[in-house]
Formats: sequence, structure tokens, C-alpha cells
Amino acid sequence: MVVDTIGFNDLGWVGAELLALFPQTEKLHITERFRRLDLGHLEAVTTYDDPGSFKKPFTSRKVSSLAPKDIEVLEYVCAENNRDLPHLLNPPDEKR
Repeated sequence: MVVDTIGFNDLGWVGAELLALFPQTEKLHITERFRRLDLGHLEAVTTYDDPGSFKKPFTSRKVSSLAPKDIEVLEYVCAENNRDLPHLLNPPDEKR
């Protein structure tokens, strides 16, 4: 799978997965390529191209191991800008 992303503003930083942060401009173009190397591994290759910040594009590669069958992977829910957060954290009692 390929994810091609443009339309950034100059307010953010890139490279957190590289354990370093670099400034970005509105010219930033990120291309992410995801593929299964085999049954138990996922490769993510990310290319950063920002002529306003970098002399040339650079690429990072990360290989992740998939969880074994006996490990329960919990659902991750992003609560950023969620206006119903109090309701989700404290659901109403159905008997009321």
C-alpha cells in the first residue's frame, strides 16, 4: 500500500520516528510504502521530500513484528477533538 501526502503547513516538525525532529515547510511531500515481508513482519518505508528544508529527499525504513496469536492487541481510539469524550469515559447507566 502506498500513502502519498501533501498539503502540510509550516507549523509542524517531521521525523519523530527517527528520534529527531526537523522543521518542515508547505512544500513537504511524504510518501509511505507498506508491505508484508512475510507472514510475521510489516515493512514501512517513508520518504520525506521538502525542498524548503532539506537539500535532498531522505528515506527511513522500519520493520515491525506482528503480535503472536496468544497476545491480545487492544483497540486504540484517538480522542483528539472528540466532543463526546465525557460520555465515552462515563457512559450513562442504562437503568435510569
